[in-house]
Amino acid sequence: MKIKRKMNRRKFIKLSAAGVAATGAATAGAAALLMNSGRLFNAMNALEDNSETITQDAKKIFLKCGTCSQTLLYLLNREFGYPQEIEELASDPLAGGLMNTGHQCGMLWGSTLAVGAESSRRHNDRGQAIVVAIRATQHLVESFSNRAKTVNCREITDCDFSNTFDMAKFMLQSLPGGFTNIVCMNLADKWAPEAIQAATEGLSHEQTDIPQLPISCASEVVEKMGAGDEQIGMVAGFAGGLGLSGNACGALGAAIWMNTLTWCRKHPGKSGYSNLNTQEILKAFYGATDSKILCHEICGQRFRTINDHAEFLKNGGCDKLINVLARS
Repeated sequence: MKIKRKMNRRKFIKLSAAGVAATGAATAGAAALLMNSGRLFNAMNALEDNSETITQDAKKIFLKCGTCSQTLLYLLNREFGYPQEIEELASDPLAGGLMNTGHQCGMLWGSTLAVGAESSRRHNDRGQAIVVAIRATQHLVESFSNRAKTVNCREITDCDFSNTFDMAKFMLQSLPGGFTNIVCMNLADKWAPEAIQAATEGLSHEQTDIPQLPISCASEVVEKMGAGDEQIGMVAGFAGGLGLSGNACGALGAAIWMNTLTWCRKHPGKSGYSNLNTQEILKAFYGATDSKILCHEICGQRFRTINDHAEFLKNGGCDKLINVLARS
């Protein structure tokens, strides 16, 4: 009988960091050291002056945060001058391409949350904040795609992070070159300044064609879950599979993040990966979509404009799915 085990990517980062500390040890010895990964990981991240080092090095931030999604949210939040520790921890389940499903890279989910938050701060009108967040997300998606040649985690890493054995293989292949040289670390290091530039440009772009009643499917979900204006704005760019790109469902990502944010508020300092509710949300989602996860497959179309997306929702599109996610 084959047993399929799962390991979250945050734990993987910690285990891998411990493995680097054990460089040169025999395989059996390294395995023993991995058992003490938490202590070793914390030692590696005991930076003497965070204000001077963390903001300058995406790889160190990646090691500190443990996930690609939290890393980019952390970086952009501090670029904008508004750290959000709890919101950042709640972004952990978005890593690995959204709950380790291998779709859009967690860096995109995290950076989209950051531009959504900044858009909300800049615009008192909710509709305008939503439109700007979606447009800024489109800038991020284009920038990331140009850098990585894809937006999907599984294509970038050539790894199924939902499978422990595949993840272990990825880790062992990474160790000889040093953990901070794995594809995720290098991509974060290269894309971070480009992400800041894309976010800044997207947020600064003058909006002259704002729909009369702009709507984001992701914002609709979290509002039904009891979110305030800030959270509604943060997830706005998830619309249509991130910036209307038609990829993995933005409403799903929003529900997972919002549920995890509530969980993190009740469990201060803990990673959102520990929120077991996310598995139930994913299960309910698959039940409502016949196991489809891509926005364009669920909706039966790709949205060319924000108006197209708004009209689809106003006409009842995805109502059932939004309600399922809001209740799960």
